[in-house]
Amino acid sequence: MPQLTDDPGRAGTWMTPAEYGASRAALWTGAVVLVTDADGRVLVQSVDYRPDRLLPGGAVDAGEAPSAAAAREVREELGVEGRYPRGLAVDWIPADAPGIPPEMGFPGEILHVYDGGTWSRERIESIRLPDQEITGIDFAEPADLTALMDPGDARRALAALRARINGSGPALLEDGRPTVPTALDRLGVLRTRRVPQHGTWHPGPVPAHLPVRGHSGWLFAPDGRVLLLVARATGAAHLPAPKAEPAVAALPLGYRYADRAALARTAARLTGLAPAGDPAYARLLATPEQVRELSDWGPAGPQEIAAVHAARTQLGLPVPPRTPPTELPEQGLRW
Repeated sequence: MPQLTDDPGRAGTWMTPAEYGASRAALWTGAVVLVTDADGRVLVQSVDYRPDRLLPGGAVDAGEAPSAAAAREVREELGVEGRYPRGLAVDWIPADAPGIPPEMGFPGEILHVYDGGTWSRERIESIRLPDQEITGIDFAEPADLTALMDPGDARRALAALRARINGSGPALLEDGRPTVPTALDRLGVLRTRRVPQHGTWHPGPVPAHLPVRGHSGWLFAPDGRVLLLVARATGAAHLPAPKAEPAVAALPLGYRYADRAALARTAARLTGLAPAGDPAYARLLATPEQVRELSDWGPAGPQEIAAVHAARTQLGLPVPPRTPPTELPEQGLRW
């Protein structure tokens, strides 16, 4: 910042307050809130002034803090009281962003994305829309945001959702793109629809009379995180096969029952990672909660996670802190 002076004849980098003020860029400021339901779907609004969907939120008024604007907008648009102090992303939107009428004189915008959390059914049912502007709401599968929203809005919403899953603080975005992409960003997770696994959860081994439609493993690293596979072509995330890597102390965790068949789950402790056998998949370590947030497990999700933590305790492994999922080396490793 240059030194300020009231002497217009002063040489060097000195500027008058008026000169310095005129030299600064003017930008709009906005605030939106990312809300999900228990199935990980994102709340989007239909409005009466444009065809695409929006996250709840809007302009920050003069002298208003962005977090206060976020709370005010949700109250005005959805009729729901709340505070949203936790930021997920800060986005710089350029003045030449497509789709903005030139006569608007748009100078660019700094837009704050706040974490609205996961809303219960009761909170969702308490939503009351105003008489005008907001014409409806939906909870959208994350992969559907690109079809429902303006491209920049969709990029921002997905980046903010990945930042929430990462748990490492707000993402810095430029036109919806992270300046420092994480593994979830680089691999584009949630850009394709998650495979629904909504069967009822049953602990223990699969009964002998029940056909097994699939089998996957909760394979624990020594730090309590688990192995997760992400398809590089689609960003789809899923648990590996139970014998995908060297592991010990395998135990039947439980199974999901749907369509007269079982999807079995096994828990085990990894002893290492073999060299990557399929370049189509990235191998990551993630917390069980992160795996759940990247999956569509329906109402039985909490039961499966509870079983996973019980198995982790039985295997003598620690509770892992939430950190961004770590992509593992292709050459493998041993613990």
